[in-house]
Amino acid sequence: MRALGWWLIFVGLLRLSSVWFGFFDIRYLRLAVFSRTTMTEVHGRTFGTWTLLTCTLCFLCARNLEDQPLYVATLISFVYAFGHFLTEYFIYETMALKNLLTVSIFAGTSVIWMLLEFNKTHSQSTKKQT
Repeated sequence: MRALGWWLIFVGLLRLSSVWFGFFDIRYLRLAVFSRTTMTEVHGRTFGTWTLLTCTLCFLCARNLEDQPLYVATLISFVYAFGHFLTEYFIYETMALKNLLTVSIFAGTSVIWMLLEFNKTHSQSTKKQT
């Protein structure tokens, strides 16, 4: 497995902790992510469900980097997550800067790395098909 695949597994495992907190301990989710707002249990479970979906994409893509639609869906999920956190910080003011920086490290690194690897990954799969 290439380094990007291992990175996606690592990020997926980190996201699983957010799933746990979303479903079972929203106090920690509030402290770690949405520290400037109140959260209900429904908010936590909704966040946990979305994050579980993105974990699944990370794990599937890590094992199938050559699958272009899956790769693009995973990449887009990082863009959506990054955009979500940017709006939470800049527009809704529900996050502290340190929390935004933490999620930005993982989402931003993933977006950049996946964009850099896209042509390399999919030009190789095209060559294998011919």
